[in-house]
Amino acid sequence: MGSLENKVIVVTGAGRGIGRAEALFFSREGARVVVVDDGSGVDGTGADESVAASVAQEIKRSGGDALAVAERVTDAASAERTITKAMEAFGRLDGVVCNAGMLREGIVQKTSDEDLTAVFDVHVRGAFGMLRAAARALIDQKAGGSIILTSGAVGFFGSIRQSALAAASGAIFGLTRTAAAELKRHDVRVNSLVPTARTRQTEELPMFKSIREDSMSPEYVAPIAGYLLSDLSRELTGEILGVAGARAYTYRVRETAGAFSESRPFTVDEVAASFRDITKASG
Repeated sequence: MGSLENKVIVVTGAGRGIGRAEALFFSREGARVVVVDDGSGVDGTGADESVAASVAQEIKRSGGDALAVAERVTDAASAERTITKAMEAFGRLDGVVCNAGMLREGIVQKTSDEDLTAVFDVHVRGAFGMLRAAARALIDQKAGGSIILTSGAVGFFGSIRQSALAAASGAIFGLTRTAAAELKRHDVRVNSLVPTARTRQTEELPMFKSIREDSMSPEYVAPIAGYLLSDLSRELTGEILGVAGARAYTYRVRETAGAFSESRPFTVDEVAASFRDITKASG
């Protein structure tokens, strides 16, 4: 038996890249997969229903069970419709991977409101809507479950021309931590996955042009997501896991020990004088 035997998993952005690799892997591990993808382009425009359908057909040809759903995640009601379709088709829900993404590049001062809204609609509003709909369904089932929110390292480290994506990624990290705390009592765990992989959004980056084509492929990401969906991770929630090729790791955020004023507000000069202590990492 596979690690996801008989589980019902919804994967958004499952038509290509990381989402497709995840959907195929989950099926091989025994899951019934809801393949969600509207077939839009890298910049989030356009639509092609055949993209989700082709992945679902590939799963079925391999002996698995899948449902294609050509929903646009930015639609306020699409998450509810997707979860309803999953429940109607398979009778239950066990996990969701919010993997849909798009790219609008630009430095801060040249990023338009339109581009910022487009990125947030997919990466933040889309993930939030799916998280909310899935949480309601999983709570009603009273059997727990797992939700994965995909994000980007740019939310921690920044990157030139990625201001909109960085802001959206940072929002996902905060959402992961908060939702994990809120849903823990319902046995619904929420974790974030931060993949570095060769996809249509990243293949033109210099780092991918300098390594073999099979290096850092989406197939490296899928087993980490599979672990987070499996019963092997039942005690894991609120974590942010990274994967880059053969390397898997976690992101940690911590406070420094800091400096103290004398029971009164710092003066500006005291902040300057104490700044090394304020920023010094302990241990």
